[in-house]
Amino acid sequence: MFDTGVIGFMLISTGLVMLMTPGLAFFYGGLAGKRNIVGIMMQTFLSLGITTILWFIIGYSLCFSGGEGGIIGNLDKMFLNGVTIDTAFSGNGIIPELVFVSYQMMFAIITPALITGAFVNRVTFKAYVVFLVLWQIFVYYPFVHMVWGGGLLSTLGVLDFAGGIAVHTAAGFAALASVFYVGSRKDRKSNPNSLPLVAIGTALLWFGWFGFNAGSELNLDGITVLAFINTDISASFAAITWLILEWKNEGQPKFVGLLTGSVAGLATITPAAGYVSIPVAAIIGICAGIGCYYAISIKNRFGWDDALDVWGVHGMGGVIGTILLGVFASAAINPAGADGLIYGGTTFFIIQVVAVAGTAIYAFVFTYIMLKIIDIITPVKVSEEHEYMGLDKAIHGENAYDYDID
Repeated sequence: MFDTGVIGFMLISTGLVMLMTPGLAFFYGGLAGKRNIVGIMMQTFLSLGITTILWFIIGYSLCFSGGEGGIIGNLDKMFLNGVTIDTAFSGNGIIPELVFVSYQMMFAIITPALITGAFVNRVTFKAYVVFLVLWQIFVYYPFVHMVWGGGLLSTLGVLDFAGGIAVHTAAGFAALASVFYVGSRKDRKSNPNSLPLVAIGTALLWFGWFGFNAGSELNLDGITVLAFINTDISASFAAITWLILEWKNEGQPKFVGLLTGSVAGLATITPAAGYVSIPVAAIIGICAGIGCYYAISIKNRFGWDDALDVWGVHGMGGVIGTILLGVFASAAINPAGADGLIYGGTTFFIIQVVAVAGTAIYAFVFTYIMLKIIDIITPVKVSEEHEYMGLDKAIHGENAYDYDID
């Protein structure tokens, strides 16, 4: 028997997660230089179209059909074969499977879009289209299946409430591999073109993240509420922690730092949102602010040109959150979870660390190799001329604003 209240909540959560992708486009679009606003926003919006098509054809099936205990599913539900309006989601039996299909599709849409901020102004559009398809098939789908689709990692006891491993770690370390492959920008002095646009993007991401985390309970109960408030608590503590650190180290309180810190807190609480207490969410937020801030400092010291700090915020946020879940998880909070290190769960802690490390290594290595293969098919790096011109004009023939850009 379907529960109409839960169906309504899950459809709202699905819409919230969908809204995060345009929010990400605004966030990245504001941070990008004025010659590359259209290019970075188009890469993000493109995922709404291509990923939806791919999810319908093979994505959902490869993630959530068959393959118990394995690395990838099968093609039994290709083109959503056998999924009707009356088919119940096997996970709880109270919502239609189509609701679950739609909800998970929104996760698939935003995950590869996260990567684009790392290589802004350096990747050709053709190469990105190929990248968007291949990365999902060979990186995202296997990890979704292994974590949430009854695959290998779930059978080993790995927990990931809403995407610390499958979304943030995978995307963040793929972003770092992309940076290493395409190299640095010719002009690295490009400043954000619109802080209000960054703020709008952050607001949409923060708002959408309630659907991202609370919706991942796939029900309406106490854990749903816990995940909701933990999301806000972590984001808030991380934002203020980042603000304090930047103020102390650079002498001024920066708006971009406050906004970036909040996103770091959101990413870091994601794997743990429904498995830890509210005070622990505050601790995770503080750790997110400190850990991600100094990860970006390390990146800057080594000269890695991750333009919009995808690795530092999402990659390291996913890693920190997954490891802290291994420390602070409590079966008393959520009986569907586990006890972390401080409650005697040493084995669980080790499993979490190994799983997130393996995810980071695989995402990095495969992405780097995949870019080499794509380069054989079509050039990955834009020409120096196009980079200086800006991809908005050079590739898309459009400007974000109706005036000439010097």
